[in-house]
Amino acid sequence: MKQMQLDRANPTVNNTPRYLKYFINSRLRAIHRAYASKFALVHLHLVHAIISTEGGESIGRGLLRLSLGGAVAMAAEERLSIYRATRIIKKRENSRLYNALRSIYEDSIFVAEIATLWRDLPLLANLRCGLWYSPRFEATCYFKSTDGHTNNWSFNTSRLNLHVAQLVGQRGGCIIVDSTRRGKRFPDSMSKTIPIWTCVLNRAVKNCLLRMSAESQRDGESLSNCSPNETADVRLLSDDWDSSLHLPLWVPDTEKAAIEGHIEEWTKQLETCGADIGSLASILRKPLRPLWISQKTLIWLNEVPDCNSWDFTPIILVSASASDGIAQQRSMSEFSWHYIPGAGDDEESWARGLSPNLFWKHAFELIDSGPDLCNQQVVELVEKERVYRAQRGEYSPQVTIKLHQKFSGNNHSNINGESINSCQLMGSKIFINPMITTSSDEKHPIFWLGSTNLAVAATLHVPDVLDDVDCVLNCNSEFKSCCLPSADSYLHLPIATSKEDRLSLINNLPAAVEFAKLNLSRGKKMLVCCHNGEDISICVCLAILSSLFDEGGSFDGGKSFMYTNMTKWEMRRRLVLICKFAINAHPSRGNLRQVFGFLSRKNESLFTAAPAVHGA
Repeated sequence: MKQMQLDRANPTVNNTPRYLKYFINSRLRAIHRAYASKFALVHLHLVHAIISTEGGESIGRGLLRLSLGGAVAMAAEERLSIYRATRIIKKRENSRLYNALRSIYEDSIFVAEIATLWRDLPLLANLRCGLWYSPRFEATCYFKSTDGHTNNWSFNTSRLNLHVAQLVGQRGGCIIVDSTRRGKRFPDSMSKTIPIWTCVLNRAVKNCLLRMSAESQRDGESLSNCSPNETADVRLLSDDWDSSLHLPLWVPDTEKAAIEGHIEEWTKQLETCGADIGSLASILRKPLRPLWISQKTLIWLNEVPDCNSWDFTPIILVSASASDGIAQQRSMSEFSWHYIPGAGDDEESWARGLSPNLFWKHAFELIDSGPDLCNQQVVELVEKERVYRAQRGEYSPQVTIKLHQKFSGNNHSNINGESINSCQLMGSKIFINPMITTSSDEKHPIFWLGSTNLAVAATLHVPDVLDDVDCVLNCNSEFKSCCLPSADSYLHLPIATSKEDRLSLINNLPAAVEFAKLNLSRGKKMLVCCHNGEDISICVCLAILSSLFDEGGSFDGGKSFMYTNMTKWEMRRRLVLICKFAINAHPSRGNLRQVFGFLSRKNESLFTAAPAVHGA
């Protein structure tokens, strides 16, 4: 309003060309809002005076740019000295590599204490943040917080984590570790995603047991055949099989009611997606139920209950980091450091190429080095590991750091069979993510997809498994040669992630499927690999299975695909079958979209070609 009054009172402004007047006023208002500087007003009158003179329009434009630029620069300098400088210093302090590693180390002590309370229960890391908080995990899981966000609740059939349920059934429970950086005590993955998962699985298992009981009674068989340990009659008729939704107390009742409204829908999705509920029902003796433990939880050591005494199978959810309200600045005799809750989150922004496995190999020397030497030691460790892997022909990416930032196995059942894959379960232990307990000197796992002759592995494992396969499809973006008998037994397709190139996968899938068809038709065993064996290679196998195999998991060269209407749900059913064997599978949404796009195009081309063939 003040500026408009100034315009009316000043004839110089009224004589200014209209487009310049609009530009000047808009820029001035922006400067006033940001800096409230009288400096801009003085220069504005000077610019108006020059523009109003004959031939002064071009000079005025240049002076306007200089004036406004000078005003912004001077104001920015003032604000930098009184406000931004402190923020920059604080941000750098909070982002230091040593602070993150030291915070993780301190939180890992709490995780170890909880693990010792229930020694018989396996310790699992919820990827990827949870993987930092212990040197030894028996398995990993993948529960996303986004599936538990308010009004965005979901039960994702591409992240079933059925290997966790199988392990829990064998061992009588488990402990899952995760953390959060926000002011919450627990991440949404623990507050809502995992409770939803346990409830849906409990209802699906109960429905399965009811059907088994009804079929047994109808056929006149003994109910004792329903389970090797405990009959379906005992578990169901005693009403002890709890299939209700258990959420923590801090979740509002209104939100709980809204989630409960979706449980039946999600249960039907689980039952129709192709998941093997029958094997889970035979091994799970008690219903699943989550329990929550944080650093504020009080536990009397002389009263720790035995998990076998509970009438449920416990899923103990441990939030590793301390919540708000504790001393953030901590000091020792040698140096001080800043505690960061949930420091293991978003590792790309601070880890500088350091992995959890590499950190725990050198944890004590990194912690003892202090803030001043930690960064340099991490750089040296990462580079040594990279060179070592490169010498062995393994995947070894070069870590790029911006200088201006200080921190920045075979199975003999078909794919739908109920027997458990030998690469999935070995007695009471489960093959896990190789980066947890395996080193580069140990044998690496390879995940066979039933009896399809297809296997999945990470690129760095290829040299260790070449004796078990006949051909290799390398989907790593970096080239890596293999010593195979014939040239047509190896194909390298440099497929980038969906974030780097949203069409890279779909453009390479025709060649991948053709290569698979050529080799699988000859009865060869084929390995599909990518840099981590979890995303791109899984999506390539999904395209191959959907294109060249029938519903029973038998190779037919694509005959059944000609008569299949490939929908998203149909594709997801096949993905569930893959995840049954490749338990570390974490395909990204962008890559799954590309696979569906490829299958849809192939479907359309076959359907349009069919009438022409019949007409001829």
